[in-house]
Amino acid sequence: MRKLIDQVLKFGVVGFLAFGIDYGLLMLLSQVVGMDPVISAGISFCVSLVFNYLASMRFVFKHREDMSRSREFIIFLILSAIGLGINELIMWLGVQFLGNNAFAVTATKVFATAVVMVWNFVSRKRWLDAGE
Repeated sequence: MRKLIDQVLKFGVVGFLAFGIDYGLLMLLSQVVGMDPVISAGISFCVSLVFNYLASMRFVFKHREDMSRSREFIIFLILSAIGLGINELIMWLGVQFLGNNAFAVTATKVFATAVVMVWNFVSRKRWLDAGE
């Protein structure tokens, strides 16, 4: 149980840093540059995904010896694509119902992040972690 708690805490730190990248870029693109928040959310999500993969597979999850790094990355991308779909759906719904001002985008993004975070941990633990 202690290993799982440590893993969840590490996942939380990596996720917090990835969220900072994701949210910072989202706000820059949607509020400063003036891009559509849904498109901005997709771009920021993808940029933070690269960081998240590198950090997650180095510090959070153990590499499975029965899986090549290329297969690991493909599975990570597929799981993340599902997460992106969840993120985009929630962002779209939030913008439709709450608007696209900074508060509404922030509130929607926080909710989307919480939902996607659960998906990411459970799915990566199931399909990518060696679980030692």
